[in-house]
Amino acid sequence: MTQRTKLSTTRRRFVQGSTAAAASTFFIGRARAEEPEFVAKVATVAPPGTPWAKQLRKLKKTIKEQTEGRIKVKTYLGGALGGEEATIEATKRGTIQIWGGSAGALSSALPEINCLELPYLFESEKTADRVLDDVIREDLDRLLWDRGYKLMFFSENGYRSIGSSFPVQSPADLKGKKMRSQQSDVHLDTWKSMSASPVPIAVTEVLSALQTGVVEGFDNTPLFAFAASWYQAITHFTLTKHIYQPGIVVASRKFWESLPAELQTVVLGDPADLAKKGRRGVRAIGPMLEQNFVGAGITLTKLSAGERAAFAAKADEVHAKFRKSTSSEGKALLDKIKKAL
Repeated sequence: MTQRTKLSTTRRRFVQGSTAAAASTFFIGRARAEEPEFVAKVATVAPPGTPWAKQLRKLKKTIKEQTEGRIKVKTYLGGALGGEEATIEATKRGTIQIWGGSAGALSSALPEINCLELPYLFESEKTADRVLDDVIREDLDRLLWDRGYKLMFFSENGYRSIGSSFPVQSPADLKGKKMRSQQSDVHLDTWKSMSASPVPIAVTEVLSALQTGVVEGFDNTPLFAFAASWYQAITHFTLTKHIYQPGIVVASRKFWESLPAELQTVVLGDPADLAKKGRRGVRAIGPMLEQNFVGAGITLTKLSAGERAAFAAKADEVHAKFRKSTSSEGKALLDKIKKAL
């Protein structure tokens, strides 16, 4: 072989090797580019098939499309990652990136937020919307931020009423009855004001507690009663509508601060529009769900004005107890709400 042939062969091998290496680098780089930069786990106790689940699926799709795959969203419905208190704590730590649930559940991290679920505070959904969106949103955003969360948008659980294995038309009917309570002071105190015996139980354990007689009833919305199948363990549902319960979606502050500004904008979206759509989805099916109790053989009781007033009369002591026990920030928040009302 001549010297020229050797050089030519060496050059071809070099070019081929360089091309292969370049191609390899290109495909590795491309594969890496297709992997998400961030993974966001979204936790909620809302069951599949609810307006909550539908809204979170849309949020997942929007974030994926608008970030061009830079954020991968994984949704965990029905308490798949644990109860509300456990998941809200995990969100603060940053092991869960986005959380959706009730304001009352957030009270384990922000006790002041309990004021939103004081009994008979909001006389109408319209009033609640105005206070949440226009009066206290900035205050809640700041308070949540200080505790490790970023407020994203409001949604709705709705007005809570009483499901039970016995008839309820007055607070006297609840005396001594073991009733499942959400794990917050305001909910516990509300039951006590009605002379019931509240038993705090995580959402994921309520159905079995009802079926085994650990508790004799609960309070929640018609939507949640059906979505979680709690209705299967009751014979009566009384429309006390004693607590209006906002839904809230928050992000972990740790996760939020790890995102570039342009991704924060996408994740936050349009809070006002998201709140409007979430509430509309829940409210649209409310009347139908009330009638579903009748279809399921459950006695549906609608209180007269006088009967409802007897329940509402118990609210003052719960409001007073909250004011006495809360921080100065909690008092200020409640004062701001009541002034707006």
